[in-house]
Amino acid sequence: MLKKEIRVIGIDDAPHKFKAKGNILLIGAIFRGGSFLDGILSTKASIDGNNATEKITAMINKSKFKPQLRCIFLDGIAVGGFNIIDIRELNKKTKLPVIVIIRKKPDIVNIKGILTRLNKKSKIKLLEKAGPVIPAGKIYIQIAGLSIGKAKEILEIVCTRSHIPEAVRLAHIIASGITYGESRGRA
Repeated sequence: MLKKEIRVIGIDDAPHKFKAKGNILLIGAIFRGGSFLDGILSTKASIDGNNATEKITAMINKSKFKPQLRCIFLDGIAVGGFNIIDIRELNKKTKLPVIVIIRKKPDIVNIKGILTRLNKKSKIKLLEKAGPVIPAGKIYIQIAGLSIGKAKEILEIVCTRSHIPEAVRLAHIIASGITYGESRGRA
C-alpha cells in the first residue's frame, strides 16, 4: 500500500511553433500525491534534438527534492517535437520509475512513417525501446522500472482532478502560462 502523499514529479514542455529551432522550456512540478505542490524545476532541451533524457536526468538528480521523489511522470514520450525521451535510461540514471502519460492511443505506424520521411530512423529505436502502450482507464501509459499494477496504484493516488496526474497538469499550466502570458489548452 502506497502513502497518499507519495512525492512525484510531472514534466511537460512549453508550447512551440511547428518547425521552430532552438531550445524548449521543460517544467517539472513536484507534488505530494495529487494534492500539494511542493516545488518547481525547469531546464531546456533542443527542439527536435537528442538531449531530453540527459537534461531531464540532470534536472532531477541535481534537485534538493530528489531524495523524496518516488516516480517520474512525463506528458508524452517526446518534448520539443521529436526530442524523444529514453525512459529506460531515465529510470536507470535517476533510479526512479517512469510513467509516460498519453491521452489518446498513438498511431505508432504513422509516427514511424513520419520519422522515416524526416530521416530520423534512430528515434524509432527509442520509441520501440520504451515498450508497449498500455491502457490505464481513460488514458494510456508506457512504463519503466515498475509493474503495470504498481503504476495503476500510483495513478489512483495522483489523479485527483482529471484522468492525468496533477503534477503533469500543473507542469502544463505553468509552461503554457510562461510561454503565452496565461495558460492555454489541456494538459
